[in-house]
Amino acid sequence: MAKKLTKITVKAAKSQYDKASADVLALGIFTDKKPDPAIIALDKKLDSAISQVKRTGDFTAEPLATAIIYTASKIKAKRLLLIGLGDSKKADHNTFRAVASKAAMKATKLKAKSLALAFNFSVAKVDIKKVGQAIAEGIHFGGYKYDEFVTADDKNKNDKKILTATVIENSDSKLKKLSAGIRTGQIIGSAQNFSRTLCNRPANITYPATIAADAKKIARTNPNLTCTVYNEKQLKAKKAGGILAVGAGSGHKPAMIILKYKPKKVKSLAASPVALVGKAITFDSGGISIKPSAGMDEMKMDMSGGASVLAAMDAIAKLKLPIEVTGIICAAENIPGPNSFRPGDIVTTLSGKTVEILNTDAEGRMVLCDGIHLANQLKCKTIIDIATLTGACAVALGKYKAGLFSNDDKLVGKIEAASTDSDEAVWHMPGGDEYADEIKSKIADLKNIGNSRYGGACTAAAFLEQFASKTSWAHIDIAGPMDASDTQKKVTLPGSVGFGTRLFLSLLMKMAKI
Repeated sequence: MAKKLTKITVKAAKSQYDKASADVLALGIFTDKKPDPAIIALDKKLDSAISQVKRTGDFTAEPLATAIIYTASKIKAKRLLLIGLGDSKKADHNTFRAVASKAAMKATKLKAKSLALAFNFSVAKVDIKKVGQAIAEGIHFGGYKYDEFVTADDKNKNDKKILTATVIENSDSKLKKLSAGIRTGQIIGSAQNFSRTLCNRPANITYPATIAADAKKIARTNPNLTCTVYNEKQLKAKKAGGILAVGAGSGHKPAMIILKYKPKKVKSLAASPVALVGKAITFDSGGISIKPSAGMDEMKMDMSGGASVLAAMDAIAKLKLPIEVTGIICAAENIPGPNSFRPGDIVTTLSGKTVEILNTDAEGRMVLCDGIHLANQLKCKTIIDIATLTGACAVALGKYKAGLFSNDDKLVGKIEAASTDSDEAVWHMPGGDEYADEIKSKIADLKNIGNSRYGGACTAAAFLEQFASKTSWAHIDIAGPMDASDTQKKVTLPGSVGFGTRLFLSLLMKMAKI
């Protein structure tokens, strides 16, 4: 039976550095600032241990540099974690998110149950509420550890799996703003980790029916959320041939999951309702066009787009955002079977457009085209789809950025601003008629791959755009950043990173003008 994962909570409180009772006290240090009085007092209590570590060069205060000092009961905290903030002039809320994540990851590796964080916010010119949100998100990101099925430590099963983090601040006005930001960050960070857990779970545990059950459970907890699930029979009645074709080979039948969030008051009408459409292929073998076996285990994360949509919808409801949002999760398993779709088949999609199948491993676009058309049927004014769609995008951008495609430059600008704010990086990629020409078929309306191996991310996006009609639309290809890159492994453990959850929530908060 799966175990519960570590419960992470974050709060802000007043305390002197030496009085903070915690397994780990993380102390942020800037490279360009002399120690403030609180750090000088702490150093004195520790018999100049901080000064000595800096003098020896064992700690530089460069971004994310760390050093551990064991306090020998000279202060309340058992360990002091020095952590570098870099140059104060370059510090922003993303700096504090990364540092908080690093501190939480260190605490998790040390099996600490309590973490205190001490930063001199007055040194950096930052929005304290925004910093509070970023710190809470960072603690959730770095403190996350996926160990549901690890039984090696069952002898300690009675130990509470918790990480309680406290951000220290002695100014009442800053404490109030910090706490407000932390409350938002707690919801967003928890949502992102929920997305990560869905993707980290194996495909024999997570499949379309379990995602649908999770969505229904989320909807039951919030009166402003409703959930509708189209099962295989209903999808056939609607003639949603794209998603049906992909799921035909599996015993786990496909499902289209629709979560509608309608707040009591809608503040932003211009782009509302917004549709978030996520690819949720719970396992992708490639189907008959089967993938190589090496690395195929990672294809349990091919549902990353759908997981981020589900997590975002949960957080949207908890945050009570004043904007209408519809989440559409296209869930299927792509494996060979007696009823699998084949290269050479022609599939009629929900829109009525026909598609010649040339590669069954180009399945994501087949489920998304039905989801995008459904968003149009539901009269959504803005449609954003997200998917681990193409290896070609990862080749182009590496694991550090998601590819962004759109038919609306204003929407691109909004997503780019949300990307900067959330620190989930995107890069605007090209589109155009030349890519659309590549996916025209001679025997059907479209074909599901382009003419060559070149520009695969662009031709895939061009395919999806055919179903967006004239609606403001964007496509985010997260094949690269679906799991922890070498850069992210500095601040979190390996596995899914829930990419897209923070991005969506930042975007929607901006659109709702909060």
